[in-house]
Amino acid sequence: MKKWIILTLLISVSIVACMEPDDLPPVPSGVQGYSQLGDTLYKPDIDEETFLEYSENLTRAIADYRSDPENPDYIIWLGRRTAYLGEYREAIRIFTEGVYKHADDPRMYRHRGHRYLTLRMFDHAIRDFENAAILMRRMDDEIEPDGLPNPQNQPVSTLKSNVWYHLGLTYYLKGDYERAIEAYENAFELDLSEDMRIATLYWHYSALKRSGLDEEAGRAIRDITPEIELIENDLYLNLLLVFNGQFDAERLMEAGQDAIENATLAYGIGNWHYMNGREERAFEIWEAIVENGNWPAFGYIAAESELAAREGAGS
Repeated sequence: MKKWIILTLLISVSIVACMEPDDLPPVPSGVQGYSQLGDTLYKPDIDEETFLEYSENLTRAIADYRSDPENPDYIIWLGRRTAYLGEYREAIRIFTEGVYKHADDPRMYRHRGHRYLTLRMFDHAIRDFENAAILMRRMDDEIEPDGLPNPQNQPVSTLKSNVWYHLGLTYYLKGDYERAIEAYENAFELDLSEDMRIATLYWHYSALKRSGLDEEAGRAIRDITPEIELIENDLYLNLLLVFNGQFDAERLMEAGQDAIENATLAYGIGNWHYMNGREERAFEIWEAIVENGNWPAFGYIAAESELAAREGAGS
């Protein structure tokens, strides 16, 4: 039943989204891409209840698109709903259609860049995020609606904050910490929600430390306390509290439950060990992340980048 539903939906998506990017590498059936370590990335498994919910959402997105294929919001939601089902290559095709139809809409580049990032196509992601940054320069910022709402159903990010956040992350994953820092500092010029500020600060601090800017990194998080109230980014807050010595890293690891959060949490703890000179322990944790799967998670991609950089340095 599950395979039949996804097959029907994919046929529908393929019919409505016909713009074919010429830069997606060919892959065997069922494969989304390849990791930086050369591993094959298959479409992630989704539990039955979540799959049915996401499928219903995609069905509605397809119907909306068919009612008005030029509507930019319908194109964006079609791409986002497709990606939530693990069909990242198909999502890129949809956002590429959006780029062709609405070349001056930064949202198309922002969302396509996100999925290029997921597929480890970092240079493509950077190109899209930088295009989005140019296009949004003279625009007012706008709240970005959540496709996967938090318990309070209150979005915590904006178009501009997401562009700078993801651009900084992509540079970080490439080991270009100077440009990552610059992207995050652009984000801090915005009116960020507390949740977005904390998430951005986490990667900003890490980039500063990797650049050897220890004093600047320390100043950046000196005012971080457990009393900060957040809606959904408590994990990043807890990691910052580990970095400034207020939380115990091992106890924090034991508290992790959600798979995506575990990848992010484990990468952060490994990063803490690495920044404090315990590189062997850091790589043990990062290797465990990669062995445990969940390859679309940012923490997984970051761990994978660390392992790939070590292999590259040793070759």
